[in-house]
Amino acid sequence: MKKILVSGASGIVGYGILRSLRTSQQPLLLIGSSIHIDSVAANFCDIFEPAPLTTAPHYIDWLSSLIDKHEIDLVIPGIEIDLYHWINHIPEIERNGARAALNRPDLVRLCQDKWAFYENLGTAGLPWTIASSMENSFDTLKKQFGLPFLLKPRHGFGSKGIVRVNDEATFEQHRHDIGSVLMAQPIIGTDDEEYTTSAFCDGNGGVSAKMTLRRKLSKDGFTDRAEVVASDQFEEALTGLCQHFSPLGPTNFQFRICSDGIKLLEINPRISSSTSIRTAFGYNESAMAVDFFLDGNTPTQPSIRRGRAVRYIEEHICYEDGVHL
Repeated sequence: MKKILVSGASGIVGYGILRSLRTSQQPLLLIGSSIHIDSVAANFCDIFEPAPLTTAPHYIDWLSSLIDKHEIDLVIPGIEIDLYHWINHIPEIERNGARAALNRPDLVRLCQDKWAFYENLGTAGLPWTIASSMENSFDTLKKQFGLPFLLKPRHGFGSKGIVRVNDEATFEQHRHDIGSVLMAQPIIGTDDEEYTTSAFCDGNGGVSAKMTLRRKLSKDGFTDRAEVVASDQFEEALTGLCQHFSPLGPTNFQFRICSDGIKLLEINPRISSSTSIRTAFGYNESAMAVDFFLDGNTPTQPSIRRGRAVRYIEEHICYEDGVHL
């Protein structure tokens, strides 16, 4: 039986991975970890382990001891901070025999800084690049991007921290953060033309499986509503981006369509936050990752059902007598 550790199990990505792995045909022992000991995470795994903060000095020692304790075969990051921290500690993580389901270190580090990422795209002359600027003059940015335009955090995920600039007064409130914290971009397309494509990449520029959702975001930056669509219209962009970056394993590409065609919002070099939605339609990237990283099996394109998904809040009840609803 393969033993899989998923970190950040109390978050939408973490428990989405656990739920997806549970539907796999493989016999798996699922271990979830989280700093939130009173979360729903324990109900989605076989073993729950309270975790220290990823920034704690002893975190890697704790993770290594957990791998040794449960003889874990594969560790999968369920939160962004773990992805970026683990990539710098692969030897320690894998010292006790576990594999880490991580993308290419150079791509992970590049995606951590959106300004460096877009500089890379611009230097390569890729046509899916969104114009970006560190200019701190309102008049210059207004002339270049029009109104409104965006001030976007260089570091972060989802739509957190994005400022929509409609006037000079709003701009002046944030001007001192441009460069060190924020970067400027035009607004590309509309909220109705945002797409998320998850691709399983071979590390050599190829893609063996993919699935695309047309989506609307929640206020937290995660997929709130989604519709399965064909990936054909993004084929050229995916091919070009994968040949340039050579991603490894599950990789999430976020696009918008505008008058100038397809533009890349960002790449998340990890399992998608909508992974449980994808699994429901036949694309189980978490199970693919287990097969790929542990057995060396490159996935093939699965048959994907068409349909729509809506996320909503529900309750998971745990009675003191152990009966669950």
